[in-house]
Amino acid sequence: MRSELVPAVLSEYGTVARARLSEFLPAREPRRWLYDLVADYPRRGGRSFRPSLCIATARAFGCPLDDVLDTAASIELFHNAMLVHDDIEDDSERRRGKPTMHKMYGVPIAVNVGDMLGLLGMRPLFANFKRLGPRVALRILEETERMAAESAEGQAMELGWRHENATDVREADYLEMVLKKTCWLGMIHPVRMGVMVATLDAVDLDRFVRFGFFLGAAFQIQDDLLNLTGDENDYGKELGGDIHEGKRTMMLIRLVEAATPDERARLHAVLALPREQRGLDEVRWIRERMDHYGCIDHARQVAQGLAGAASHEFWQLFGSLPDSRDRRFIEALPRWVIERT
Repeated sequence: MRSELVPAVLSEYGTVARARLSEFLPAREPRRWLYDLVADYPRRGGRSFRPSLCIATARAFGCPLDDVLDTAASIELFHNAMLVHDDIEDDSERRRGKPTMHKMYGVPIAVNVGDMLGLLGMRPLFANFKRLGPRVALRILEETERMAAESAEGQAMELGWRHENATDVREADYLEMVLKKTCWLGMIHPVRMGVMVATLDAVDLDRFVRFGFFLGAAFQIQDDLLNLTGDENDYGKELGGDIHEGKRTMMLIRLVEAATPDERARLHAVLALPREQRGLDEVRWIRERMDHYGCIDHARQVAQGLAGAASHEFWQLFGSLPDSRDRRFIEALPRWVIERT
């Protein structure tokens, strides 16, 4: 069953990617305040969506597993580095069902751990020089630099909106931010790297941006919805945390557009408060107004439309490839991203 295929592939490829990743984690001092903590987020598990997508794409194009493992491990290391820093910037409380790094050890130690995870993400890419040759390995480094820059730019947009308490953000602005912050690291980069490794950079990678954007935007909107409607035990982060943090999600943007002038003024005032002063009453009021104006249903419809667009792009890009488990996995992703819990 295709509903069972995605979790099975994520489990299988996630296991092999984490195993390869662990080979790049130093077993030396200082352990207590650095290298033991560097291993914390990767060992918490997660779905390993990004390295799995990279591996599946490469294998759908006929690549041996060993040739793509180092690149997949690098993607997962960079992802975990960004998670540590994102949690600090958002002052998030939970990650993968446990307290966040900075809540457990303080901001200075967490910043240093995130920095080291990012540095360690380079090590598997250097291993590519021997396996894939210097030309392709250098192209992968260039693509990785672009992914990191896109991610930082997207994060800057989101942080800037909160810093300025912007309430004039539109859906187009949100989707541009998601393209940069979510889609490049989460979907565009893994797919492009899988294709590059498999074809030794013989295919135009720009053809895969649309697929990654549609898939990633649907994924992000669903993630934002789960933050409001999910099961906290399954979700792994605090429910309602996005409202506490003042994130400009599609639902909040829709609410600002639909609200009365008085409601809009109250929203602006609530969002101007520091997170620690944004109490449960304010969060509940925002959540109730979202329901009142159909903001959640609207976001679901947009996510479904984006997932449908991703399915269309899949057939343009992968339809001519031989049938395989990996191709079927990628085909199943648009539906999976909006049905996951």
